Amino acid sequence: MIGVGISGWRYAPWRGVFYPPGLVQADELEFASRQFSSIEINGTFYSLQRPESFARWHDATPDGFVFAVKAPRYITHILRLRDAEEPLANFLASGVLRLGAKLGPILWQLPPSFRFDPDRVDAFLSLLPHDTRAAARLARRHGARMRGRVWLETDAKRPLRHAMEIRHESFAVPAFVAMLRKRRVALVCADTVEWPRLMDVTADFMYCRLHGSTELYRSGYGPKALLLWARRVKAWAGGREPADAARASKKRGPKRARRDVFVYFDNTDKWRAPRDARSFAKLVGAGPKASRPARRAGRTTRPSRKARGSAP
Repeated sequence: MIGVGISGWRYAPWRGVFYPPGLVQADELEFASRQFSSIEINGTFYSLQRPESFARWHDATPDGFVFAVKAPRYITHILRLRDAEEPLANFLASGVLRLGAKLGPILWQLPPSFRFDPDRVDAFLSLLPHDTRAAARLARRHGARMRGRVWLETDAKRPLRHAMEIRHESFAVPAFVAMLRKRRVALVCADTVEWPRLMDVTADFMYCRLHGSTELYRSGYGPKALLLWARRVKAWAGGREPADAARASKKRGPKRARRDVFVYFDNTDKWRAPRDARSFAKLVGAGPKASRPARRAGRTTRPSRKARGSAP
């Protein structure tokens, strides 16, 4: 599959532009999930969510929809991957498994100041569960502060994928690529002028985040840029690698008959992201799983203050 979407969904500048005028905030995810086949949840990066939030997100989206889940910055930015076993269990216990079949890759975004530390990184990667039953077992080791707000079940054993986004040039070495391949973790291909943009294939899927190629978070993607990325994505999806792939390792990833690819737009102070994602989805044939409008799209009451979605 090719999943194309946006990073987050609750942004004020989108209202009346991407979202129809009068659409209430509580219905924004339902609307967005009918425009795209996948969305990256950002709110999980800033704080642990609750099981009822994941259940609500699951129920608001159509069958076949896939969420990527951004892992907590407490693990990546505060602990910097040290002593992460209990925090990882807390994250998995917070309700992630309530997404069921809609749970896609978990994104581990490292800070720009994080330099490659082979022992620390490999020790962390070794903790990551690779199926939902293993995740449920780890979630049961959550800390005491999580009691009363956990979800520790999975309705089926499914693969659980992980992707790591690096933002320091010290990671652009063959040893890191080999480590990811050993641990079956995807290397995020991040399009930005400020961090390494690597295209090494390290897992059975690819994960791309398009932040803006000429100015971080601000530049949009014109037709030529979108066509270039479409060629790359189609190559990955076809089990190959792009001819212009920039790699840290000379060793290519294994060829496959096909490969899942996830692409998320996170550019131009967010406001260009939906438009670019829509255009790109058409180029790669990755339209939404359902095209029907949100159930309450015409309602014109003011957004609920209690409604929760992903944070900016």
